[in-house]
Amino acid sequence: MNTDKIKLFLVDDDAVFLKSLEIEFMHLPDFIVETYATGELCLKNIDHKPDVIILDYHLDGIEKDAMNGIETLDKIKQANPFIPVVMLSSQDSIEVAISCMHHKAFDYVVKSETAFLRLQKNITTFLHYKKMERELNWYMERM
Repeated sequence: MNTDKIKLFLVDDDAVFLKSLEIEFMHLPDFIVETYATGELCLKNIDHKPDVIILDYHLDGIEKDAMNGIETLDKIKQANPFIPVVMLSSQDSIEVAISCMHHKAFDYVVKSETAFLRLQKNITTFLHYKKMERELNWYMERM
């Protein structure tokens, strides 16, 4: 993981929402942001080694035959199971949230006026956890 900047992939077929998230994250000095309108484009660029992926649940607004978010999530986890993926959806449904978690999403966030703050908190939490894990491993190696 790049310790200077956090490489963030934003994947959403809603162009307005995608652009607003991109602008919000680009205003923060710790982020490098790449945006994709489909899961296929995200996967095509997975070799750019994102630190975190924020992924829409549906992804069918541009191409009706496009992979949905769950299919994309599964393929991301096949490529690299350690990339944290936060799922986004306009559906405030416990069933959707459980499905995302079952497919190994780090978290599920409902698209709302507070979505950016929750996403930012998720990323901070995950990176803090990874830092603690590295420190613990460092100490364990010395024992």
